[in-house]
Amino acid sequence: MNARPDVGKVYLVGAGPGSLDLVTLRARQLIEQADVVVYDYLCNPAMLAWARADAEKIYAGKSGTAHTLSQDEINALLVDRALAGRQVLRLKGGDPYVFGRGGEEAQVLVRAGVPFEEVPGVTSAIAAPAYAGIPVTHRDFASMVTFITGHEDPSKPDSALDWRQLAQLRGTKIFLMGVERLRHITRRLIEEGASPETPVALVRWGTTTRQESMEGTLATVADLVEQRGFKAPAITIIGDVVKLRRELNWYEMLPLFGQRVVVTRTRQQASALTEKLVRLGADVLEIPTIHIVPLPWEKARIQQLERIAESYDWLVFTSPNAVELFFAEFFKVHPDIRALGNMNLAVVGPATAHKLAELHLKPKIQPKVYTTEKLAESFAGQELSGKRFCLPHGRLADPLLADHLRDQGGVVDEWIIYDTQPEKADPTGTRARYIHEGAHWITFTSSSTAENWHALQLSPASGMPRPKAVSMGPVTTGTLQKLGYEIAAQSEQATLDSLVETIRHLGIE
Repeated sequence: MNARPDVGKVYLVGAGPGSLDLVTLRARQLIEQADVVVYDYLCNPAMLAWARADAEKIYAGKSGTAHTLSQDEINALLVDRALAGRQVLRLKGGDPYVFGRGGEEAQVLVRAGVPFEEVPGVTSAIAAPAYAGIPVTHRDFASMVTFITGHEDPSKPDSALDWRQLAQLRGTKIFLMGVERLRHITRRLIEEGASPETPVALVRWGTTTRQESMEGTLATVADLVEQRGFKAPAITIIGDVVKLRRELNWYEMLPLFGQRVVVTRTRQQASALTEKLVRLGADVLEIPTIHIVPLPWEKARIQQLERIAESYDWLVFTSPNAVELFFAEFFKVHPDIRALGNMNLAVVGPATAHKLAELHLKPKIQPKVYTTEKLAESFAGQELSGKRFCLPHGRLADPLLADHLRDQGGVVDEWIIYDTQPEKADPTGTRARYIHEGAHWITFTSSSTAENWHALQLSPASGMPRPKAVSMGPVTTGTLQKLGYEIAAQSEQATLDSLVETIRHLGIE
């Protein structure tokens, strides 16, 4: 296929079964490079955070009979954007060529003269059973596996499925997209000779922290699904391998599985806490309440930065944001970290120290209790009179530290290098999920996140769980109490690991 040089390219990319851990490296690379991202209902929306800020993002989801765009409209969209010379990413849940209509879209592209590449993804047909403790093959139970669509093309006059052959087929049968037709599927299999006692399992939102599973038999499962209100998206596993679930169900045994936790950190910082909670099985809703806005550096401040080693004895950081933004400007002026000279460094806690460690810098002072007050007290024993301090921080920083250093005779320059503003965007729909589904726990890592969360006035719908507050440190606890919140627990230390451990204990009580 010889495409015109001014034509773009379309990448048909498998987004995997839902867990970000199961997205391929190639998929992430293409998301980061794409001009246009056209994504489906079953794609984890958190993947969009990897896309460029200027990338066009188009939702083309299909859920049951609800279609944002018809297939013809999607096809036309892909061709149109590619002919305009853009790199187009068609992001499809699971694998594009496993009941994903990827083959049809590829044919349309070929006929339109648009070059394409297909990037396989991990299909939910294998991944969801694995996360529910069900291997699709096993030497003692099944030497073959059959994938079957539970949602045939409605325009076909007759079913393409040979139900008699399916009923008599040995091994594991996996139906994708078949929850709505489950009663029809089980009835036909029994009518054609399958044993009514054949084990059946359904897995909903497999591999994600929203995963739900249930078991039955061909004779009982349809009634159980209706009684429980078990809805799509789900896959159905039929066969003796389902018996292994009771022994191999590893994922749903994680300590925080079934616990929904709201993370209120800034969008840039939330991922570290989220990852730790997800590793324990928690269903995490990232709802940032603030975002960091770097402030422009005036010419006079840049001139101070140029001679910083001669101007100051101490460089003091009270947040990881301050470290990141300070050194972003520092390296524009100084290509070598040794331009800091013999300056002493002080930090408020391990997260800030970790940011310095990334630059191979080690603080001289770090308090054992990670608060601004304890950092101020940590300077006891140091000769402060006449010493020059540079404090890069945010606009809302606690003045306690600067005041303390001045009281001890220090000469303090406060560099306000960023601001914190309320976060209003909800690109992944987590605020909507919180309102409709509620949560069990909500984390607060600073006073500003507590104050801004309070200002949002978000509340779960009637009958949904209302989260209990978990605070990271006494200052944040004090702020929450002033706002009228009941504190379920405060982490022993002001660290993410301590916060996560606190939630883990709460979740298993």
